[in-house]
Amino acid sequence: MSNEAHARIKINQLLAEAGWRFFDFCDGPANILLENHIKITQKEIDAWGDDYEKTKNGSIDFLLVDSNNKPYCVLEAKKESLHPLVAKEQARKYAATVGARFIILSNGVVHYLWDLKRGNPKTILKFPSPEEIGAI
Repeated sequence: MSNEAHARIKINQLLAEAGWRFFDFCDGPANILLENHIKITQKEIDAWGDDYEKTKNGSIDFLLVDSNNKPYCVLEAKKESLHPLVAKEQARKYAATVGARFIILSNGVVHYLWDLKRGNPKTILKFPSPEEIGAI
């Protein structure tokens, strides 16, 4: 099993423990979208500057949505050998593209929650529930 696959198994478990759903259940519809492909416009790439990867398409690892399928949070997963903050700018760009206010950066072991309206990413021990994120 690859290092990234191992990290994703841990992340899946943390999401489930926090009350996020991969599938529709009696307690509500799925609120996790996996590998959500987004189209990034040339205007957005130009606004981001030279540090952006030379691609016009991206893939969000996990997109956490509210009950109306409105994006709440982009979760960017990295393999365990990488520090999650290496994905900070990539995740910020994805969040801007889909209109999400929050970002979770995780390698399955170390996790950060970033409220884009309140400053820098903060270390977290567990993922916030849909209700906790919705109440911020």
